[in-house]
Amino acid sequence: MMILPELLSIVSALGLEDKMQVFCVGGAVRDELLGLEVKDRDFVVVGSTPEQMEHLNFKAVGKDFPVFLHPQTHEEYALARTERKTGKGYKGFQIHADPSVTLEQDLARRDLTVNAIAKDDKGQLIDPYGGLNDLKLKTLRHVSPAFSEDPVRILRTARFAARFTDFSVAPETLALMRDMVEDGEVDALVPERVWQEIAKGLMEKKPSRMFEVLRACGALQKIMPELDNLWGVPQPEKYHPEIDTGIHIMMVIDYAAKQGFSLPIRFAALTHDLGKGTTPKDIWPRHTGHEVRSVNLLKEVSKRLRVPNDCKELAQIVAKFHGKVHQVSQMRPETVLQFLIDTDAIRQPQRFHDFLFACECDSRGRTGFEESQCSESEVLLKLLKAVLAVDAGAVAKAHGGPEAIKQAVFDARLAAIQKVI
Repeated sequence: MMILPELLSIVSALGLEDKMQVFCVGGAVRDELLGLEVKDRDFVVVGSTPEQMEHLNFKAVGKDFPVFLHPQTHEEYALARTERKTGKGYKGFQIHADPSVTLEQDLARRDLTVNAIAKDDKGQLIDPYGGLNDLKLKTLRHVSPAFSEDPVRILRTARFAARFTDFSVAPETLALMRDMVEDGEVDALVPERVWQEIAKGLMEKKPSRMFEVLRACGALQKIMPELDNLWGVPQPEKYHPEIDTGIHIMMVIDYAAKQGFSLPIRFAALTHDLGKGTTPKDIWPRHTGHEVRSVNLLKEVSKRLRVPNDCKELAQIVAKFHGKVHQVSQMRPETVLQFLIDTDAIRQPQRFHDFLFACECDSRGRTGFEESQCSESEVLLKLLKAVLAVDAGAVAKAHGGPEAIKQAVFDARLAAIQKVI
């Protein structure tokens, strides 16, 4: 048993030596077999009860089913359980956990075969559903038809495709996911869980694969139609040799991932061109005014998915102003200063850096432009540095009245920009 030596006497006193079994399960086993770093371990306990776990000083933390924290390692130990579907969505389940539930029954309720492999205390693998073979085949395959009972599994499977970039979703699993979408299961997802999975997917190695899988099964049109609408929308070939806006967005977020950028930057990269999906077809491939439409759509998406403020605010600035970065060399000093004011660069210089990173993703997320220079960003940062060097407090002391002070500070900052230019 995978239990601390100091607890063995208690286990013995309770007469559990031959009844209670502990197995490492899920992602830890999968990643170890793939030669990847194991960050978190989860355990399943067979043949025990909540009372017995508390006797062993495990702390109960599960709300919906019996999960306990190890008294020293604080790793999660869940009692083996089965689930029965009782309603729509991922919360529509009745949980059953008691000492009679077997390891195989517990593994049967898991999503993918590669996540349904267990390992006992001797290092032996228990693989009743073919997970080892699917690891060799590099295939993401559902364990059983029960996969269709939980719509979150669609999001998780898509996210795993973004993490394990050489794995493919089994055709029968993708077909099952399509059926789930058609049956309305995705409609029952709560916004917080959708955002949680999208955020995790954006932080994976190749986030474009998540959205490609979601599109392939029809789920993206349900959870984020504003994004799904971008595929098939053309852009001017001169500036976008890839032409298709959806393809461009996927290139942009993959570039952001390759650079290791933060979640707010990646979300901004994902959403900066939403407005192109609402451009009237009679003016294609031009997208006049798409920036304003992008901001409006982004507000709707952020409200619906309850996107955190840091992601939402950066994304709105990027959506509204990303086109202006490329015009900086043609801007007059007054226009440059107003641009820095409008993007709130003076008050939030770090966020302005993130804004420029997102614009870099946009610029290099184009066919043939992957290694292009982003000299405008360097110029803007140099100008911002000059503006920040102006002592606004000292300027204010030399002038009376709010309006006079405001104009004097503006003039001093403008002079700093003119000096650099």
